[in-house]
Amino acid sequence: MAGFLTTHVLDTARGCPAEGLKIDLYRIEGTERTHLRSLTTNDDGRTDEQILPAAEFTTGTYELVFHAGDYLRATGQAGADPLFLDEVPLRFGISEADSHYHVPLLLSPYGYSTYRGS
Repeated sequence: MAGFLTTHVLDTARGCPAEGLKIDLYRIEGTERTHLRSLTTNDDGRTDEQILPAAEFTTGTYELVFHAGDYLRATGQAGADPLFLDEVPLRFGISEADSHYHVPLLLSPYGYSTYRGS
């Protein structure tokens, strides 16, 4: 069984999934940061496909960059420039090649949290 990577973004200020939020995935190797793909969340705050599907899933260090500022502007929650939160980078390690890694983001204009979900 091969692992895979998913996410779910919830807008905690509005109490709903964060639809239309762009996410970039990078692989980190030493000082190299390689862009792997860009996805956008659907009406459930998830991506329509796995962020890192089983066929491409390997152990290592990765970074998800959530483009929160664009989302907050689009939903009228941005506030004054510069935004308190614009891009939210989450760097994490994948050590189990056959596991599902779920990295959700709970987002509001002035704070966020994350965890390894299921």
